[in-house]
Amino acid sequence: MNQALQDVIEHREHMIYELRVYRVVQGRMADLLARFEHQTLPIMARHGFLQAGFWTTIVGRSEQLTYLLAWGSLAQRQEQWAAFESDAEWLAIRKSTEENGPLIFEIESSLLRPKNFSAVK
Repeated sequence: MNQALQDVIEHREHMIYELRVYRVVQGRMADLLARFEHQTLPIMARHGFLQAGFWTTIVGRSEQLTYLLAWGSLAQRQEQWAAFESDAEWLAIRKSTEENGPLIFEIESSLLRPKNFSAVK
């Protein structure tokens, strides 16, 4: 667990988690992973996003990227997503990395609240 996420968890009684599942265009997973690792994550961090993990599917639906974000509140989530989605650097990166077509064809997002018996709060 990264230190920023650990610090937030220690000072918050209950976090809200956002589970995001990206259905990736066939043959574009490497491009999407590279964009996240080298371009998207630094911009997300600049806007205060706290990522709790990223996964690719090894059994089940292939060409899928799943990740988890941690939020202190729904208002924080809304503010930070709005800032990210209007970030000029992000918009330029998205445009340049999708010149040969989109990387993702579907995004599923669920907001989760841990229960009192959950190991993750």
